[in-house]
Amino acid sequence: MYPAPVRVGVLAADERSAERRAAFAAAERVATAVEPVSLSAVADGDAALSDYDVLWWHRDAPFADCAAPVADAAPAIRAYLADGGGLVLGARALPAVDPLGVDAVAPDATGASDADDVAGYRVRSLHADHPLFEGFDRGPGDADGSPPRVPLVGPGGEAAYARYDAVVPDAGDVLACATHGGHDIHHESAVIEWRVGDGAVLGLGGTLRFDGPDDGHAPARDRLLRNAFATLGRDTLPAFTGRPDTPEGFAALRERLAADHHRPAYHLSPPANWLNDPNGLVKHDGTYHVFYQYNPGGPFHNAIHWGHATSDDLLRWDDEPVALAPDPDGPDRDGCWSGCTVIDTDGTPTLLYTGGRDRDQLPCLATTDDPMLRSWEKHAGNPVIESAPEGLNVYETADWAAEFRDHCVWREDGVWYHLIGSGVTDDDVAVDGEGDHSGEGAALLYRGETLDEWEYVGVFHAGEGPRGAPVWECPELLTFDGGDTRLLHVSDDDRVAYYLGDADLGDAEAPAGSDDAAPAFEVRESGLLDHGDYYAPQSLWDDEHDRYLTWGWLVETRDASAQWDAGWSGTMSVPRVVDTDDDGRLRQRPAPELTDLREADATSADVRLDDEERLLDARGASIDVEATLHLGDANEVGLTVLESPAGSERTVIRFDGDTVTVDRSESGGDERANRAPRGMPVGDEGEPLDEVDLRVFVDGSTLELFANERHCLSTRVYPTRDDADRVSAFAEGGAGSVAVDAWRMAGTWPTSTGR
Repeated sequence: MYPAPVRVGVLAADERSAERRAAFAAAERVATAVEPVSLSAVADGDAALSDYDVLWWHRDAPFADCAAPVADAAPAIRAYLADGGGLVLGARALPAVDPLGVDAVAPDATGASDADDVAGYRVRSLHADHPLFEGFDRGPGDADGSPPRVPLVGPGGEAAYARYDAVVPDAGDVLACATHGGHDIHHESAVIEWRVGDGAVLGLGGTLRFDGPDDGHAPARDRLLRNAFATLGRDTLPAFTGRPDTPEGFAALRERLAADHHRPAYHLSPPANWLNDPNGLVKHDGTYHVFYQYNPGGPFHNAIHWGHATSDDLLRWDDEPVALAPDPDGPDRDGCWSGCTVIDTDGTPTLLYTGGRDRDQLPCLATTDDPMLRSWEKHAGNPVIESAPEGLNVYETADWAAEFRDHCVWREDGVWYHLIGSGVTDDDVAVDGEGDHSGEGAALLYRGETLDEWEYVGVFHAGEGPRGAPVWECPELLTFDGGDTRLLHVSDDDRVAYYLGDADLGDAEAPAGSDDAAPAFEVRESGLLDHGDYYAPQSLWDDEHDRYLTWGWLVETRDASAQWDAGWSGTMSVPRVVDTDDDGRLRQRPAPELTDLREADATSADVRLDDEERLLDARGASIDVEATLHLGDANEVGLTVLESPAGSERTVIRFDGDTVTVDRSESGGDERANRAPRGMPVGDEGEPLDEVDLRVFVDGSTLELFANERHCLSTRVYPTRDDADRVSAFAEGGAGSVAVDAWRMAGTWPTSTGR
């Protein structure tokens, strides 16, 4: 390994440790010219930083010990970076990004620990080709295509670290997470890249040590350091960034993942990284806005922000910059969690969302005058409700003082109403061994004259339904039939329960504690909105078309390592129109606009089958299928989708008169994916059906089924083969028939070369 042809200035404050000397020696091994540079000389103007291609500062002592000299030197270092200079920060020097003005969010985990196993980095798939990681390969046992591993420190001795654990940088791009003992620790963001003016900063946090026992990893440390010096000093950083804020940047980010055949083409999905609950859905000034839970630091649930996507027609979507980010000093420091958007009485768009900090999760408010809803100002009085209601035994866990989150807000009869997801417990229920109370999920009702002042009304509904989880998340109340029918749905553990019935919001004039003052909900019908991997739905009212549109989160059913390798996690369902039919029963249908994404007829067939399977002309990994399955005297009839040429991989949709089942046992060969079956009952009040009408949306790894405009099943499948894109029909145990119309579907997201 030849030395990088760059001039390195090694910064120092008061460090005289053996670790600092070992780091300096490492710099001398990997660069052609290395000189010490004191921060005091930089502050006094006695150091000509322009003499150096890159600056390097590594520290094992607490950063607080040198905060003053860093602050004094900050103007000169910022000017150096703005002019195109490069800076490498190692271990406990990483917190310097705050006083240097590089990032307002500093690492939240710093210190030193005894190294008891091999520690290092696991590169994000988005940055697998970053020059910082040249010469490093994936580790033994990793799946093909996995991003590189960088082992840096072996057992023995103490090693300093600095990481972003519960937070992510405000402006930095996370390049790698920490690893320990062969385990990836995804939420420990260890390697960060910042662009500053014409220059850049690389933060090598995690566990990093140059002085210590001979652990066999010195060549890896030297290679990493040399790569950092060469990349910054020779100005070979890639133009690509995982933290874009322009349409061109988002298009480039999406293009990075475009070759992944598991990526949806026409579903609303994140540009990369992590997505969960849809939030703040609203149609404003003719534009549909879908916000969502988003982690810009990687494809895992942590440091939740609000992502944002917009569309004028539900067909073509555009990525927008992050709308909400945690405030390091605010009540949402640990995450901006689920909430909703309403338009205040003066026309101001307003968000009600859950802010998390320490053991508290409480409602927060933000407003905007931006017509495109891109920038938001948080309310100075956040949180707008300071605690869960007194006098109610709200469910408590080891993590949360009260499970009290997720917001549905609407205006009715001149008053604002507000549902919050929660759980309640009984007085005589003891705390179990892990500090959790037994209880039942609940939706709590509040009332207010304004959006920042709320009074507790009571428990709106609790504990009833197909599954009684101790906490209800993401409650939403929709109104049908001019107010005569209400739909309450709640995310209940891992499914979405719904209740159709009549609501009494309580009498504000009645004495507190009286029956008239309490809210009530009388249930006429209950069930599941979806029988698959669908969670946390939210709706918007589309006044132009007089309808509710609902999106839900389609949860990944592959493990965390597969999501990390993919570089993305989570997608939304297609938009659903939710209403009631002529008999007052719940009805769910795909938004009719989706038919405009059909590119051409893939096939139209009406086939009679007698205990046989027949390949159809339809092909595609992104298709829309309308099918009628007629059972006849067969035991089962159905379709297979995402089928490989020889049929070794396939996803089977079976109808037996009572149930539609998605058989995923042969959907793909990745053992990290869940291949258990998913099923939904379709019989009417227990009576078997002879046929069922299905609408089937296949898109990459997503599969959504609508049965008779009433029942839904959404799930995820992960074909191993790129050519698993065929469709066939079958009947088993007798004669039946299958009528099919299928279309290929166009994509909905822009790329660098257009839509």
